[in-house]
Amino acid sequence: MRRREFVALLGAGAAGWPQAARAQQPGMPVVGFVSARSAASSPRLSAEFRKGLSEAGYVEGQNVAVEYHWLDGRYDRLPALMTDLVRRRMAVIATPGSIPATLAAKAATPTIPIVFGVTDDPVKLGLVTNLARPDGNATGVNFFISEINAKRLGLLHELVPKAVRIAVLINPANAPTAEAALRDIPQAARALGLQIAILNASTGHEIDAAFASLEHEPADALFIGPDSYFLSRRLQTVLLAMHYRIPTAHFAREEVEAGGLMSYGTDPLEAYRQVGAYTGQILKGAKPAELPVIQSTKFDFVINLITAKVLGLEVPPSLLARADEVIE
Repeated sequence: MRRREFVALLGAGAAGWPQAARAQQPGMPVVGFVSARSAASSPRLSAEFRKGLSEAGYVEGQNVAVEYHWLDGRYDRLPALMTDLVRRRMAVIATPGSIPATLAAKAATPTIPIVFGVTDDPVKLGLVTNLARPDGNATGVNFFISEINAKRLGLLHELVPKAVRIAVLINPANAPTAEAALRDIPQAARALGLQIAILNASTGHEIDAAFASLEHEPADALFIGPDSYFLSRRLQTVLLAMHYRIPTAHFAREEVEAGGLMSYGTDPLEAYRQVGAYTGQILKGAKPAELPVIQSTKFDFVINLITAKVLGLEVPPSLLARADEVIE
């Protein structure tokens, strides 16, 4: 997707959200949709969620209302927000792509159905007792992003073979994801003979400061942690990476479409559609306890050849051949 198309899509998507939220009719079920992202960065994802709803026969504004709550990385809002959604008895709480939102929803209600999209093992997180039969009020999609941190680091090393010191940007406000990154990435780095430097950022200002620190403590490449907040700030991180001329590895293709160097991960569009489809099935009467957790099995490796050329990187033909998509 080219930048002009992306900007146009932003405007088109953003225009519809408030109206959709206000379109509720008396007696219409209401879905509480909670995302760690910003509204402006997510029009394609919310569209895929609605597509999934439509597969079960639900059309927003006609027979279902959706309340969109975009946290923009403000995880501190979750306790009060979930308390409010439970008090108003949402028909379903959908938390695609956010472990903190899912854990907050699970803590707030043992009865209202929850459809999640998480990047770590739902059993380990305490969301379900069994992937095949969740046996509770929650089910959804496992993105497997945390499990593929090592693979992404290895691909970055192949793309920038002279890199020795890798900076890793994590969001400490998203504790579960940050802890997984701090566990997985140093271990993978040791196996590759790489040095790791951790950078913390939970706000736009802190992202600026993290990049600025690279002037005093240089790194050969930057590994952006798998956090929805960083995804919503992708234009900021990409512009900063270009300014400091540092190769970046991301977890979502959207970041590479915006100008990042490479990404490796599951397709978030498909995951949001699946969350929408499960939400629709539950609205039709299905029980979360009987809907197995969907495990993503397809992983996309995307390289931005334009960015590679700007950075003066020669991408090996063998690596280009393995890429699922090359932006040029």
